[in-house]
Amino acid sequence: MTEKRKPGFQKGQSGNPAGRPKGARNRATMLALALMEGELSGVVKSVIKAAKAGDLSAARLIVDKLIPAARSRPISIKLPDLKDIAACRDAQASIIAAVAVGDMLQDDGEALSSLVENQRRGLESEHLEARLAAIEEKLGIGK
Repeated sequence: MTEKRKPGFQKGQSGNPAGRPKGARNRATMLALALMEGELSGVVKSVIKAAKAGDLSAARLIVDKLIPAARSRPISIKLPDLKDIAACRDAQASIIAAVAVGDMLQDDGEALSSLVENQRRGLESEHLEARLAAIEEKLGIGK
C-alpha cells in the first residue's frame, strides 16, 4: 500500500522546522489568564486577609510565592589544603564538628562533605595508579 502525501512534503521532514516560538502560550492558557485577570487582585486580598487571621495554609502560600526557595549559599569554613588523603580525612572531621555544634546546616555539611569525598577518591585513584605503575615496572610488564 502506498502512502498518499501532499505535494512538497517529504517523509521525516517537519512542515514547520522552526516549531512553536519560545515563550508562545497555548490559547487555553491565554483565555484562562484573561478570565482571571479581573479577579486576581480580589483573590490576593482574600489570601492575605486569611493569612492575617491565622490561616497557616494561606500564610505558607504567600511566603512560598513571595520568597524564592533558597538554593545554595556560600559556606565559610576553614579546611586544610586537600592535597592528600589525610587532609581529606581532617577536612571531613572539621565539617562534622561544624555541623555538630550548629555552625553549619546539615544539608550544607553533606554537600561540602560530598565535595571533599570526591577529592579524596581522585587522590586515591592517583595513588593507586602510581602504585600499579611501580609494580608493573618492577615486574617488567605494562604499557
